[in-house]
Amino acid sequence: MPTQKTWVFDPDSGGVKIPAAVKQDVLKRIHAAADEHLPPGLYTRLDIRFKAQFCYIDAFQEPPKPTADWPPKDWPETREVYLERLRNTPIPLCRLRYFGGDTWGFALYTFSQEKYELSVFPNGEFFGGPEEAFLLAASFYLDPEAPP
Repeated sequence: MPTQKTWVFDPDSGGVKIPAAVKQDVLKRIHAAADEHLPPGLYTRLDIRFKAQFCYIDAFQEPPKPTADWPPKDWPETREVYLERLRNTPIPLCRLRYFGGDTWGFALYTFSQEKYELSVFPNGEFFGGPEEAFLLAASFYLDPEAPP
């Protein structure tokens, strides 16, 4: 007897293109959540960009000041160039996937695999709000104890 195929919803695929009005709403919500819940100076700026059904969120931080003897004499860049490069290197936080309405899935960026991996929201669900995903990712990747 042949096996019957059944459709199973996969929160790590699909989605719908994000409308312009939703993009503007998400930008406001993420910035408001950051202002309300994250300490000042934790990041210097956020980069929130949209592509089709995805919203990508990166953060930038001020690098720790190197010691007086850094960089070594044989280092290929000056201290100023080194610091500027670090300032302009994004920290990928997460990728949101839009399913319509206010239904979002998300994936955390994994530095070990250098890709986004499906994640669950703090309540154990695959779906939630964009600000919840952002705050969770920020709590993983932006260390408030790091030296300024």
